[in-house]
Amino acid sequence: MAATVSVAPVESDLDRSGTEDEPRGTEAEEDGGNGQTGPTAGAQQNRLAKLPLSRIKTLMKADPDVSLASQESVFIIAKATELFVEMIAKDALVYAQQGKRKTLQRKDLDNAIEAIDEFAFLEGTLD
Repeated sequence: MAATVSVAPVESDLDRSGTEDEPRGTEAEEDGGNGQTGPTAGAQQNRLAKLPLSRIKTLMKADPDVSLASQESVFIIAKATELFVEMIAKDALVYAQQGKRKTLQRKDLDNAIEAIDEFAFLEGTLD
């Protein structure tokens, strides 16, 4: 007299995005290329950016030449900043690994800036 019971996954079994098997960001990637503007497009861009868009917008408006900043321009600046930080961090990681370390230090960034021509505009900025 054993009864079989099927149990649906509870919320704690699901990942934070609310799905079981789908990786994060697939919804935004599918809908992100349709050219929508408005509140839903802003929400999708918000999920794709790791940096706080409101802080980026505040920094952009600090420039006296900028009076208005569209949501799309704020998103592009945030994405470009993320990619730049990722690129310089990966290049600095090479120098940290040469020193048998896992933690980036200032000297690793200095070495990356000095060695890579693309970062020449940053020379002297960390002083």
